[in-house]
Amino acid sequence: MSIDRHALRKAIALAVFAAASGWVPALAADSAGPKPASAPTEVFARVGEVVVTHDQFQAAFGQAARGKFYHGKAPDGAVAALQREVGQGIVDEILLSAEARRRNIEPDQEAVQRTIDSYDERYRANPQWRADRDLVLPALKAKLERDSLLDRLAKAVKSVADPSEQELQQYWEAHQDKFTAPERVRLSVILLRVDPSSLQATWDERQAEGKAIVKQLRDGADFKELAQRHSGDPSAANGGDMGYMHKSALPEPAQVALDKLGPGEFTDALVLLEGVAVLRLEDRKASRLNPLEAVRERARDLWKRDKGEEAWKALAARLRADTTVELDESRFLPLATAAPAGNKAEPR
Repeated sequence: MSIDRHALRKAIALAVFAAASGWVPALAADSAGPKPASAPTEVFARVGEVVVTHDQFQAAFGQAARGKFYHGKAPDGAVAALQREVGQGIVDEILLSAEARRRNIEPDQEAVQRTIDSYDERYRANPQWRADRDLVLPALKAKLERDSLLDRLAKAVKSVADPSEQELQQYWEAHQDKFTAPERVRLSVILLRVDPSSLQATWDERQAEGKAIVKQLRDGADFKELAQRHSGDPSAANGGDMGYMHKSALPEPAQVALDKLGPGEFTDALVLLEGVAVLRLEDRKASRLNPLEAVRERARDLWKRDKGEEAWKALAARLRADTTVELDESRFLPLATAAPAGNKAEPR
């Protein structure tokens, strides 16, 4: 049986992180006397009556940093921003978990158990999983339950009623970029294929062949016949006709060249990744705003998504405002400072 060791390490890391980030009610930390810098009970945050230690923050930050930066060295500015993002995320998770319990929301235990069963099924033949299962399972289960709790709270908060006709109309008018079909072009191509690893001499030969084809076209040769005879593109059987496509899907040299063409005109021989190509513009369909009636369902879904996100952010903001939160950011890297006064850009 093949074992996905990376996935196994990820599962165990998740469980270890859950144990490290298991928030506990504040004890008599202040009466225990000063702690050395490495003491696991040194307080990073107080969120109401919940305490988070610096070690717990570092566990959460370490996991976030690995996911964001992989094994590369991140710039100090990015690290500083991520430190604050993780700190705020910890605070929000504590507040939102408490709000879920206040609303008597329960985790989806069946879904939690299905996930645990999937780990058992995937790694049942792995001795590391068998040896560590009893140790990591309680923390893993707690993490899965907390995630389920937050998912259910988010679903409840983000569930908003359908917009009124006026709200839908206003949304469509304010977000017309979301409902505009981009420009499309219908192209024909003669592609002289070249393996990207070919010697320069081969590329030079194809460019010369491409220029000869362009000369034939200028002398009145039929594009379709030349495509059928010379093109290595699958469209050759159709005389090079590639149909309609979004111009943005084309390589940049092709986009630049097509911007200068009208219907029926063709490019010079262009060097592209696939080889040397001659393109002819058959037709151009300008970008077009779809009327509300044509996009009503999508507009409604986007409105509800945006309103749901607004409601979720508003809940987190209200919980922060209603709860005493203290964060020790003394070990954070400084955020990037503004440019010196003499280098400030002039306002537009």
